[in-house]
Amino acid sequence: MNLPLFIAGRYLFAKKSHNVINVISAISAIGMAVGTAVLVIILSVYNGFDDLIRKAVDDIGPDFQITPAKGKVFDQSTVDLSWLKNNPTVTSVDGILQDEVFISYEGRQGLAYAKGVSGSYLDNELISKHIINGEFILNYGDIPYCAVGSALAYQMEINPRFLAPVEIFYPERGRNISLSNPAASLNKISVHPSCTFSVSSDIDASLIILPIESMRELLGYEAEVSALEVRLDEKSTAGETRRLRKELESRFNDGYIVKDKFSQNEALYKMMRYEKISIFLILIFIIIIIAFNIFGSLSMLIIEKTEDISTLKSLGATEKLTRRIFVLEGWLISLLGLIAGLAAGVALALLQQKFGFVRLPGNYLISAYPVVIKAGDIIVTALGVALIGYFIALLPTRSLPQAQE
Repeated sequence: MNLPLFIAGRYLFAKKSHNVINVISAISAIGMAVGTAVLVIILSVYNGFDDLIRKAVDDIGPDFQITPAKGKVFDQSTVDLSWLKNNPTVTSVDGILQDEVFISYEGRQGLAYAKGVSGSYLDNELISKHIINGEFILNYGDIPYCAVGSALAYQMEINPRFLAPVEIFYPERGRNISLSNPAASLNKISVHPSCTFSVSSDIDASLIILPIESMRELLGYEAEVSALEVRLDEKSTAGETRRLRKELESRFNDGYIVKDKFSQNEALYKMMRYEKISIFLILIFIIIIIAFNIFGSLSMLIIEKTEDISTLKSLGATEKLTRRIFVLEGWLISLLGLIAGLAAGVALALLQQKFGFVRLPGNYLISAYPVVIKAGDIIVTALGVALIGYFIALLPTRSLPQAQE
């Protein structure tokens, strides 16, 4: 039998002579339970939003992007892509041409990031999920069309239902800008808006998708591309993706850079990771404050059990044993709260995941707060709260030797 644990358990559930100790112990356990449950729920909701953003970015972005190591463009015809197109896991290999441009619409001006794509880009059915107004087309006969990010469309008051075209300007290559007539030094094309889309705040505020032929006309290129975008079958495994990346890096090791989904959006993914860490640390700090209730209840219990401590000492108990009894007493309070909090937090998160009781205000693509429960978050939360409870329980036992005298 573990004697310290047995005595600590008896102290925990036995009725104290001073009822306030019971009340403080109960408040401590409830506080730890509430703090743990809130931590699990908030992390799960954050995971839900994080998952939505990642899926949205992945829908509009390729699995791999191949860019030149030097310069902004390269000639696609100089690259052997037959082996890549014949790979069973690869669904498409497309050249794109993109750059920052100046746009004008009905007298309103602004900057945008224009991305010229080929007709096969329309085959990506995942993009259609993010269309919120209009129909995603790039050409209607000989007339070029474009898709506009929703935030940019709102800022510029671009409406796919209107007949007015979006005018796109770019400095003519190899020509100095005339100070007397700057407009004469700019190339201009006109494309009609076909739809607006919503992916993420950064993309929505800047991106315009248009035919690559129009983009080449604007930038003054014939067959050059800014990058090659490689998309894989949705059923491709992580192992197949890793093998393809190694092969891409092997074949494009000279003069090119191969980027996977993380590398393409490294700043976004790092920001989301740091935000989650910040949220976790803030909530852990709140739990530390709550845990000081254990310090109070344990200090009062030590004072109440002074005679018991003297009795244990006369029976041969060492200071280490008596100290361990009260440390375990305080830790058991936090562990009870931890177990109850984990159960409540996971249960509420699962209910929100299934039924969506808590709704999002306003008009969004989703109606309720998204929830994704991750085992790693549960483990880290359990370890963090357990360690906090243990170290808080150590503090009042420092006065134990004085209590024995």
